[in-house]
Amino acid sequence: MARVTATGEPPSDRVEDLGYARVDLDRAGRTGDPEVVYGAGKTPAQVVGILRTLHERHPDRAVLATRLDEDALAHVAAELPDARTDAVARCAWLGPLPPARGRVLVLSAGTSDAPVAAEVELAVRVHGAGVEQVRDVGVAGLHRLLAVRDRLDTADCLVVVAGMEGALPSVVGGLTGVPLVAVPTSVGYGASLGGVAALLGMLSSCAPGVTVVNIDNGYGAGVHAARVARNARGAVDG
Repeated sequence: MARVTATGEPPSDRVEDLGYARVDLDRAGRTGDPEVVYGAGKTPAQVVGILRTLHERHPDRAVLATRLDEDALAHVAAELPDARTDAVARCAWLGPLPPARGRVLVLSAGTSDAPVAAEVELAVRVHGAGVEQVRDVGVAGLHRLLAVRDRLDTADCLVVVAGMEGALPSVVGGLTGVPLVAVPTSVGYGASLGGVAALLGMLSSCAPGVTVVNIDNGYGAGVHAARVARNARGAVDG
């Protein structure tokens, strides 16, 4: 008897219909990177089902789920023993990480930005680039950034994560010509408007070459940075 999907339709090599989600199985062929599970709004069982489906299609490389709450992280760990979880990044991944090509440096302004910076780092690793973090170098203590100035030019791409007024990417952009993607976070007091002030500050940056993603979008910044780094380096460099 021919196999059918959850909705009774014939199966497809490009889409797996699970009833609650139509999983894009062909994205890696189109873009070089498999589909990622955005966990917010999904039940723990749905996250596990989609991760398992993607892993079956891409057993040779990691597949990622982001924005997982504590229940989803626990369910992934219980149902997928080979999966790895990161409570700070609020992510899980299943399958081996690809070889690293190129190098990304993630700079974060303060400890409160850690969850978004961790999401950036994991997204970079899952998408095939090497990555390091430099933490707590916000502009309120500019000497901390200047102390790592020599590390900026060693990267193929920079990701700068900051909340409050979002000034850090402008400062970094004035110190180096390395491609830079800025991530505004929702960290800050009332007038920061949940990250809107940082977003507008980054979009209005006087420093040229600053690319900006949406508020708290560490995943999007990580994918962008990994693709820049992968294309900058042809060799596997760990």
